[in-house]
Amino acid sequence: MEISKEEEKRYAQLQMMALDFAREGNTKELELMIRHGMNVNLCTSKDDSLLMLSSYNGNIETSKMLLELGADINKINQRGQTPLEGVCFKGYLDIVKLLVQNGANFEGKAIIYASMFGNKDIVAYLKNQGIDKKSLKIFGINIEILASITTYIKSFRKNKKDLK
Repeated sequence: MEISKEEEKRYAQLQMMALDFAREGNTKELELMIRHGMNVNLCTSKDDSLLMLSSYNGNIETSKMLLELGADINKINQRGQTPLEGVCFKGYLDIVKLLVQNGANFEGKAIIYASMFGNKDIVAYLKNQGIDKKSLKIFGINIEILASITTYIKSFRKNKKDLK
């Protein structure tokens, strides 16, 4: 079967809409598209999946729906990051829990990103999940200490801006 240039263009537009729906948390619209044939593992040109876009932007309901429909929970983008690692950077503990409870591999860089960006609650959660002891230090520095230092620096910067 051959498709016309117009049909090809329209399909590309629909894919862009699906990616935007994931970013914006338009769960119902995105679910409808997937149930009608859109690939649940659709990715951007940088290999950011619908799940990566949804979770990275804090859209828990959309992330739940994508997981229920079979999204690849450990899909790696061109930066070598999984959705869990992206969420650990952003600091959404509820989505971290969702991903881990649904089988996300947390033995990679997730806890490092969480500590580097001062997300102490995520560091504690991942540590309690039984993460490999090798992952608990970065260049010999305990990740919990690194997370505390980062949190302090972030609060110091915020307070300094508030004084201006």
